[in-house]
Amino acid sequence: MAHNTKKPPMGGMGPGMGQMSLEKAKDFKGTTKKLIKNYLSKYKIPLIIVFIFAVGSTIFAIVGPKILGNATTEIFEGIMNKLEGTGQINFEKIATILLTLLGLYGISAIFSLIQGFTMTQITQKLTYKLRNDLAKKINKLPMNYFDKKTNGEVLSVISNDIDTLSQNLNQSVTQIITSICTIIGILIMMFSISWEMTLTSLVILPITAIVLGIIVSRSQKYFKDQQEYLGHVNGQVEEIFGGHTIVKIFNNEEKAVEEFKKANKELYNSAWKSQFLSGVMFPVMNFIGNIGYVAVAILGGYLAIQGKITVGNIQSFIQYNRQFTQPINQIAQISSMLQAMVASAERVFEFLEEQEEEQTIKNPVSTNKIKGNIKFEHVKFGYTQEKTIINDFTANIKEGQKIAIVGPTGAGKTTIVKLLMRFYELTKGAILIDEHNIKDFDKGELRRTFGMVLQDTWLFSGTIKDNIKYSKPEATQAEVIEAAKAAHVHHFIKTLPKGYDMILDEETTNVSAGQKQLLTIARVILADPKILILDEATSSIDTRTEIQIQSAMDNLMKGRTSFIIAHRLSTIKNADLILVMNHGDIVEQGTHEELLQKGGFYQELYNSQFEECEDDIK
Repeated sequence: MAHNTKKPPMGGMGPGMGQMSLEKAKDFKGTTKKLIKNYLSKYKIPLIIVFIFAVGSTIFAIVGPKILGNATTEIFEGIMNKLEGTGQINFEKIATILLTLLGLYGISAIFSLIQGFTMTQITQKLTYKLRNDLAKKINKLPMNYFDKKTNGEVLSVISNDIDTLSQNLNQSVTQIITSICTIIGILIMMFSISWEMTLTSLVILPITAIVLGIIVSRSQKYFKDQQEYLGHVNGQVEEIFGGHTIVKIFNNEEKAVEEFKKANKELYNSAWKSQFLSGVMFPVMNFIGNIGYVAVAILGGYLAIQGKITVGNIQSFIQYNRQFTQPINQIAQISSMLQAMVASAERVFEFLEEQEEEQTIKNPVSTNKIKGNIKFEHVKFGYTQEKTIINDFTANIKEGQKIAIVGPTGAGKTTIVKLLMRFYELTKGAILIDEHNIKDFDKGELRRTFGMVLQDTWLFSGTIKDNIKYSKPEATQAEVIEAAKAAHVHHFIKTLPKGYDMILDEETTNVSAGQKQLLTIARVILADPKILILDEATSSIDTRTEIQIQSAMDNLMKGRTSFIIAHRLSTIKNADLILVMNHGDIVEQGTHEELLQKGGFYQELYNSQFEECEDDIK
C-alpha cells in the first residue's frame, strides 16, 4: 500500500478488449526472433515434448471418426444381411472397434494433458523471469525516463503486457501445432475416403472467406469506435468519482449525468453495431457450412448407390467436414493472438532495453567521512534541451548550516535537491561535496548520505514498525521507539489497537495525513543521515502538529547540513542562509532579517503571504 496524495493511474483492460481489435507489433519478425533466442531457446527440451505430444494427441483424435465409420459400416452391413437372411450383426467386432476408439481417444486426452502441463510450466517460468527482469530494470532506470512515461504506462508493461504475452503464448503455440496437424490430417483422411467429396467441400472455403472478409471489414470500424467511446465513458466515471465532492458542492449532478448519458449513448450505438455484426458471423458461417454438408450428403449418397463408398465412410467424411473449418477458424484467432503477444513482447523488450543509469564508477570516493560542505558552481540544467530550468546557480554551503530554499512555484527549488542527489545529470557546471564532484561517488552510496522528507507521504502496506524501519532494516525496537519519540508520534502509536505492530493498508482510516507525515519523519530520524532535505515537509501538517515537531527537527538538524524547501516563509526564519530563487537563478541570499532589510523579492514574497494570512483571518 502506498499512501499518497496523488495516486498513479492504473493500467487495465475494459470489457470487450481484444475482441475483433488487432494490435500489431512494429517489428513482428525481429521481436519474435528476440523472444525465441533470448527466452524460449532455454526451454528446447520442454518445447520438443510439447510438439511431440501435441502432434500425437491430434493424430489419435483424427483417426477416431474413420474407425467410428467402420463401426457404422459393420452395423449397416449386419442389418442388411439380417434382412436378407444371410447373416447376423457381428457385435464382437463392433465392440472391438469401439474399445479401440475409446483407447485412442484416451491416449489423445493423456497426450493433450501432458503437452498442456508442459506448456503451462514454460510460460509461467518465462513470466516469472520477465517480471524479475522488469523489477530489476525499474531500479536501474534514470529519473528522466519516468518523466516521459506515466505511472499507468509503466504498470501496464509489468501487468497487462506480461499477462498478454504469457496467456497468448500458452494458447497459441499448442493451437498452431494442433491446428496445422488437424488440417493436414483431416485432408489426408478426407482424400482417402473420396477425392470427389473432398473437392466439393473445399469449394465452400473461398465463399466463406469472402463473406467473412466483408463482415469483418464492416465490424472492425465499429469495434474501434466502441473501444474509443468506452475510454471516454471510463474517463468520465473516473473523473466524476475522483471529484465527487466538488460535483456535490456546486450542484452539478444533473450536468454530470447528462454528460455521461451522451458518452454512454455513443458507446451504445457503436457497441450494438459491432456486437450485431460479430454475432451475424457465426450464423452466416453455419448457413454456408450447411449448404456444403447438403452438397456432400447428396454426392455421398450418389457414390454409395454406385458402390464407390460405404455408409460408414459417408458418416466419417461428414464428421471430418465439420471438423475441417474449426482449425481454420483457430488459425485466424491465433494470428490475432500472435500479433497481440508480439506487440506486448515488443513493449516489454523496449522497456528492458532502455538505457540504464550508471550506478558505480571506478575508484569511487568514500562517503564515510562526509562532513556536508556543498558547493554549487554555475549549475545549469533543463529536463529537456529546449527548456532550461536552472540557468546559473552558484552557492557555497558550509557543513552544519540550515539552508532554506524559497521562491514561487516553478522557480527550481525541488530541482536543485534532485540534482544534488544525482537523480538527473547537470547540463553544465558542477556540484561538490567536501570538494569532491558528486560524479566521483557511487550513486547508491551518495544517496545513503541523504535523508529526505517529501510533501507527499509514502507508506507501504505493512506494520508501523516496518514502515519506520524502512530506512534502517537492522534497527532495534528501542531505536524505532526513540525515532518515533523524536518525531512526536510515539504517543499516537501507543493509542492504536496494536501499537507499533498495527498494519497500515488501504482500509486504514484512523491515521490522518499529518500523522502519516510524522511517521515518514520518524523514518528519516532513524536513518540518521549526514545531509537532510525537507521538501515542504510540514505542508500537510496542522499548525499544532507543526509546532510539536519543530523542536525535534531543530535538534535533528544540529550538526547536519540541511536543506529546507519551504512555501510558508514563517517556518524558515531561523535558517542560517536563505536562498531566494526565481526563474532558475538565485536572486537573493542571506538571513531572514537581512533579506527583509533589502526590501527586494524576498520581502515581496513574505508580505504577500502575510497579507494572505490577514485575509484568511478576516
